Amino acid sequence: MDDVTSEFDLVLQAFWLTIQLAALSGVVSLVLGTVLAAMRVGPVAPFRLAATTYVNVVRNTPLLIVFVFVFVAFPNLGLLVGTPFLLKGVVAVSLYTAPFVCEAIRAGINAVPLGQAEAARAIGLTFGQTMGNVVLPQAFRAAVPPLASVLIAMTKNTSIAAVFGLMEATARMRYFTNNSADDTVIFLVFALGYIIIVETLSAGAWGLERRWRVAR
Repeated sequence: MDDVTSEFDLVLQAFWLTIQLAALSGVVSLVLGTVLAAMRVGPVAPFRLAATTYVNVVRNTPLLIVFVFVFVAFPNLGLLVGTPFLLKGVVAVSLYTAPFVCEAIRAGINAVPLGQAEAARAIGLTFGQTMGNVVLPQAFRAAVPPLASVLIAMTKNTSIAAVFGLMEATARMRYFTNNSADDTVIFLVFALGYIIIVETLSAGAWGLERRWRVAR
């Protein structure tokens, strides 16, 4: 306990890094996942095949393997050389999470009545305009609960970054436990920190879903 209280600034820095990693990865995953979902339901067969292949392959690949590719294989191929560890972590988490976001959004798209897309095309809207103005806004409303679950899981998955030298909350907890392995307060402090982050995400998703329901 003394180690945590005397170096509490390190605890705050670790959780701040975790929040940055989760927030940046969440934004990138939402954008990439939305693009993948649009490709999967789009009319262009090669795009559908590419998106489907990516989603199926990555969803069945352990996150640790994705991190190995980003932190080890990519630099050997000349990619992400000299990139800060935080951004590499964002790339790894985003590449892994985007397929799950894609499937959540695709489920939301399937919940939108087909007649609305047909009506949009009937008045001359392109596929992109139909998706952006008619389908996706409704799909996101339907996809809020599964998206919240995906983003909560993503936040917990950021702990893998500790293996690759990113001093986020899990890595900092390991630093403290190496000095005081029998101090259970350390585990409680970091567990409480993760609970606060996850519950904040859950509350935000619940509030957004409730707001949209009232707006209907």
